Amino acid sequence: MILNCIAVDDEPLALGLIATFIQQTPFLRLVGRFASAVEALRGMYEQPVDVVFLDIQMPDLSGIELSRVLDKGAYGSGPRIIFTTAFSQYALEGYKVAALDYLVKPFNYADFLKAATKAQAYAELTRKPAPALAAPAAAPEEEYLFLKVEYQLVRIAFNDILYIEGLKDYVKVHLESSPKAVLSLTSLKALEEKLPARRFMRIHRSFIVALDKITAVSRNKVQLGDTNIAVSDQYKEAFNQFLNRWV
Repeated sequence: MILNCIAVDDEPLALGLIATFIQQTPFLRLVGRFASAVEALRGMYEQPVDVVFLDIQMPDLSGIELSRVLDKGAYGSGPRIIFTTAFSQYALEGYKVAALDYLVKPFNYADFLKAATKAQAYAELTRKPAPALAAPAAAPEEEYLFLKVEYQLVRIAFNDILYIEGLKDYVKVHLESSPKAVLSLTSLKALEEKLPARRFMRIHRSFIVALDKITAVSRNKVQLGDTNIAVSDQYKEAFNQFLNRWV
């Protein structure tokens, strides 16, 4: 798989180095180099781009601001970002806009290649196959999802999930197989849209439960092993409909 890449940096030497690194990496294709984020944005309207190697501190439009325009979420169709900057204090901001990696200048080709390989792995996980000429048979339902945990994608099996807890900008996924929950930077609403409705139900503004992991129920709460979770008024009607089928 070849990834179309652009380099964006207002420093000519840095821009040239990143472009050289891209050109000497077999699975990357350099399709543009830009001295400003505004120029890069125009260029991306003219051709598809998979990965943007992006400086942060630039005039007119910063790299963080550009990444917010491009960010489509973990499963979106927009290009992925790898920040290249001399300022490590922006790492948290990079994480919030779902950057794939964060390279602090000066970095060498080994550091660059590690980040590029991460982009390649991400693309292989998320890129949809080309449509077949003949109508294919219905695909089986996926049995897992991928969550971004720190700077990597982690595969979570649906049948391993006990319940999911929303914590403002994060979710905590509690698993049957591990006492340690998985923490991911996403919203509970975004995660709810990726879960099969027949297997999971939101019963509280802060909780989604796996229906097949419920061990006891009442009108106001569910029990999953030793954990009790209240059913809030907002979700009580839908839960009662489920409860009527369950009993």
